[in-house]
Parts: sequence; C-alpha cells; structure tokens
Amino acid sequence: MEALEGLKVLDLSRTLAGPFCTMLLGDMGADIIKVEKPGTGDETRRFTPPKWDGVSAYYLASNRNKRSITIDMKSEEGKQLIYKMAKESDVFIENFRTGAMEKMGLGYEQLKKLNPRLIYCSISGFGRTGPEKNRAGYDLLLQGYGGLMSITGETGGSPVKTGMSLVDLTMGIFAAYGILTAVIARGKTGKGQFIDASLLDGQVSLLNFLVTSYFATGKPAGRMGSAHPTIVPYQAFSAKDMDIILAVPNDGLWAKCCQALNWEDLLTDPRFKTNEDRVTHRHELVYFISKRLSLLESKEIFACLDAAGVPCGPIHTIDQVVNHPHVLSREMILEVEHPIVKNLKMAGFPIKLSDTPASLKRHPPLLGEHTEEILSELGLFADDIEQLKQKHIVGEYKDFKSSI
Repeated sequence: MEALEGLKVLDLSRTLAGPFCTMLLGDMGADIIKVEKPGTGDETRRFTPPKWDGVSAYYLASNRNKRSITIDMKSEEGKQLIYKMAKESDVFIENFRTGAMEKMGLGYEQLKKLNPRLIYCSISGFGRTGPEKNRAGYDLLLQGYGGLMSITGETGGSPVKTGMSLVDLTMGIFAAYGILTAVIARGKTGKGQFIDASLLDGQVSLLNFLVTSYFATGKPAGRMGSAHPTIVPYQAFSAKDMDIILAVPNDGLWAKCCQALNWEDLLTDPRFKTNEDRVTHRHELVYFISKRLSLLESKEIFACLDAAGVPCGPIHTIDQVVNHPHVLSREMILEVEHPIVKNLKMAGFPIKLSDTPASLKRHPPLLGEHTEEILSELGLFADDIEQLKQKHIVGEYKDFKSSI
C-alpha cells in the first residue's frame, strides 16, 4: 500500500506551482486527475524550447503520476462534470485569478455544498485577500516583489533571479504540506477546509532569518554573491583549477580548517578568533583565503578538508550532478517509459520512506489521454461520452501522437 493510496485529487492547476504540488502527492500514491482545456491543455505544454521528441521538457518535468482529462469548464455541461468529480474527490486544487472560479461556479463555497469533506487548495500570486489579491503572479514577478532578487547577485551588482523557479517550486511543496495537514485535520473533524496558498507568502516565509535580522538591526540584507551575512568563511572560492565551496559555520570547524591547511597564522590571529570576529574582518580574511586557495589544486584542498571533516566541495554543472555516482545511487534520476519520448529521464523522489516509498506509476499524461477512462468511472456510457465529444464539451482523444 502507498501512503496516499485512496486520496483522490481533482487538479485544475497549470504551469508549475500547482502541478509540482500534485506530482508530489501523486508520487506518494494519490490519484491525480488533471483537468485541462480541450485542444491546448496546460500552458506548459507549449513552454518550448526545449522539446524532447516533440514534447515540452518543462511540462514533462512536473506531471508524472497523473491522468489527463480535457473539459470545457465554461460550458454548463462541462461544469456539471466537474461537480460530479468534486463530489467524489478529497482534494480540489486550482490556481486561477482571484474570483475566476467563483464566476464559473467552482469556488470553495459552491463546491463545499456538494462535498463538505472537500479540501480546496487555491494557489495564487498574492493570496485571496488583501489589497493586491487581484494581481497576477508569476515566479519572476514574485522573486522581485518578495525580496529574493534584492539579496541575489554580486555586491553592488544588478538584481538576479535564481537559476530555477524557486518561488513556484517551494510553493508546490508548501501547498502539498497544507493539503496533507488538512487531510489529517479532516480525520479529526470530518470536514474539509479552504487553503489559501500565496506565492508571496511562501517567499516571505523563505526569507526566514533575514526577516528577524532586519527587525533586530533595522538594516535590510543586500546582495553578497555566494557569501553569507552572518558566517565567515562560507562562500565560493577559486582553487587553481576550478571554483569550489568552503563552508565553515562554527569556530570548531574553523580550527580544523586552519590546521588541515596549515593556516596556523590565521587560526591565532585575534581578528579571526571567533565567527563574530571573522564577520567583522570579513574582507581581510576572504582576501587571505582567496590568495592561498588559488595556489592549490582542488583535489589537494578536498583531500585535506575532507579528512578533517570540514564541509567543502566542487561547484557542479547540471550534467555533472545528474551523472554523479552518489546522485545515481540515491535513485534521484528516474527512467520513464513514455509513448512518445524515448529514454525519458526525470528528477526522482527526494523523500525516502522505508515502508511506503514513492513510486512511478504513470508517465506525464498526453493531453486528454484518460478522458474516456475517467468519464466511465463517473458512470457515463460510451454513447454519453460520444455526445460530449460531438458538442466539444470534452476533447477528442484519438492516439498518442495526435495529442501531446
């Protein structure tokens, strides 16, 4: 038995935060029904390049372990299908603009009447309350609005976004956390509830110690490149042959670092005795360390520091990460059988449960691939389904290659 087996999720979300959330739930055994617009589907199906055998790599990355059905949700008959599925679902998730679901008759208060046990998760850029609730929200916008870009980049440099969609992906995790919390609560109360999940709220939460530090000092953090505002040395340095990371978060490890690299003069220097001293004299210490490490090969540095238990390592590129023996041994790269994409590979399951592990059950679905299957489960007969197709209430699905 899988941990979330029996949990039925009706997924009307698209792009990244919502789909990543439901993929995480699907990995753990939930039945994810992905509702898409006939003909076009999730907009990430067109987030190209790159394509892999004609399919968007962006879409593939966050949509395994789901079934796809295409429904015209603006039509009355389409809404009736959503109502039927909502009655039988445990979780409903959407990420439309504020007010859009209510206008379609699919808001929480409307569906709650049909299914009081329904857990309704609404993901948005700025939340469903507050003066900015009607603003659209995308990852890049929220990286700027939520302060992340003000602390990312080199000192004195221009704002820089993170190399991946950090705001969206972390909200996917937060939303899954909220949903599972609500499932546990429902087990106690018998009632579902509304989850208001905001990209901005998630980003503010991620600021974490920087928020408390601001209120403690009255000074907002700024861009520091790879350096850390309260720990030194804790950043990237250049060895003779490559860039590396040196992470020394406490005084004990500082002593081990100096001893391993024969930096006795730095260890006994009163300017660098404690971490607070090292932060105060950051520029002098970083200068000394940079000059010394630049004369050494990375292998020599790693050998000395690894033996001493001092955190250090290379700065890998993506291709080095996904082919690394340790990453492969952790089963973090999945090989997925797909009807179109040959040798499809994806990032794996980050959480390893001993008794109810995550599993790969379904490839990222083709557009409308499971429409007939899902409608049949709702009790519709073949003639009923054919009529819905002819009225364009649900999309026509003919074969794998005609609908990706």
